Amino acid sequence: MNKKVFVGLSGGVDSSVSVALLKEQGYDVTGVFIKVWQPDFVECTWKEDRLDAMRVASILDIPFVTLDLEKEYKEGVIDYMIDEYKSGRTPNPDVMCNKEVKFGAFLTWALAQGGDYVATGHYAQTDGKSLMISKDTNKDQSYFLWTLTQEQLKHILFPVGGMTKDEVRVLAEKYNLPVADKKDSQGLCFVGTIDIKTLLKQYIEEKKGDVENEEGRVIGYHSGVTFFTIGERHGFTITEKTTEDVPYFVVRKNISKNVLVVSHFPPQEKEGNDIALEKVNWINNIEKGDSYMGRSRYRAPLTKIEVISNIKVKVLEGDLTKTSGQSLVLYDGNICIGGGIIS
Repeated sequence: MNKKVFVGLSGGVDSSVSVALLKEQGYDVTGVFIKVWQPDFVECTWKEDRLDAMRVASILDIPFVTLDLEKEYKEGVIDYMIDEYKSGRTPNPDVMCNKEVKFGAFLTWALAQGGDYVATGHYAQTDGKSLMISKDTNKDQSYFLWTLTQEQLKHILFPVGGMTKDEVRVLAEKYNLPVADKKDSQGLCFVGTIDIKTLLKQYIEEKKGDVENEEGRVIGYHSGVTFFTIGERHGFTITEKTTEDVPYFVVRKNISKNVLVVSHFPPQEKEGNDIALEKVNWINNIEKGDSYMGRSRYRAPLTKIEVISNIKVKVLEGDLTKTSGQSLVLYDGNICIGGGIIS
C-alpha cells in the first residue's frame, strides 16, 4: 500500500504487534515513542519503556523517533485532572490523554510529517467513519475513545482491535518480539502505577473533615473531600462501627464544608432519571427520542438510555452510577456513537 503510518510505540506488546502487522501489510511504518511529563517524586519507567520500544523497532527494522509532548500532557491531562478534583469533580485522565495527546498532538504532528495515518495498540476498531468495540470485549477500550471525530478516524488505525489479547501475545512470539511476555501497563495513562491520590496530594493540601451518614450523624473522618469520588468505598475512616461488617460508599460530597456523606448502598441513578452532559461529542448522529445502551464507568454493565436532547439523556432501564466529571458513553450495538462528560 505504501501509505505512511506513524505508530505510537510505547514499549508494550500491543503497540509492538501493531507495528509488525502494519509492516507485514505493506505500510511505510515509523515507530514513535511519546515522551510525556513525569512526576519527579516517584520512580517512573519511561526510560525502560523507551528502550523496549527501540529494541522492537530494531528487530522489525523500522525508523524510530522520540516525540516530546511533555507540555501537552502536563497541561491537557495532569493540570486538567488536578483542577477537576479541586472543583469536586472526578475526571477521567485516560480519556483526556487520548483526546489531547495520542489523537491530539501526536496526530497533528504525524499529519504535518506527511503521514497518512497514526496507529496505536488500542483494543477498538474503525472503518474510517465509525468507532467500534474490539473483538476482545474484555479488553475493549472504546469507552476511553469517545472524543474521536470522523475527521480523526479517517487517519487512525487500530491493528490489534480485531484480535483477542491471547492472539496478540501469540503473534508477539511469532515475530520474536522482546516484549512478548511483558505485563500490561496499569495506572495513570503513561505515568504508570502511581496512586492518583499520591499525585494529587502533591498539589492539593490535605484537610481533615467529617464523614456523615445519610441522617447527618458524624461516624468518621477523612483527609480531604476533594480526594474522593462518588461511589468510592476506601480511604476514609469509620469510627462508629456496627455489628454488621458492611462497607460504606461515598454518595455525596459537600465541598464547602469538607464533608463526605456515606451509605451502605452505592449511589445509582434509577429508571426515569435525567443526566445532564457537557463537552459532548457524537461520532454518529443522534436524534431526540433515540435509545441506546450506555455506561458511565469502564466495564460497567450497559444500561438502556434515551436521548432527551443533545446534552441530556434519561435512564430507561437498569441502574447507572452518576459521577460528575466522568464520561457517559453510548453504544448502538457494537458501534460507539460518542458521549459526554457528566455535569
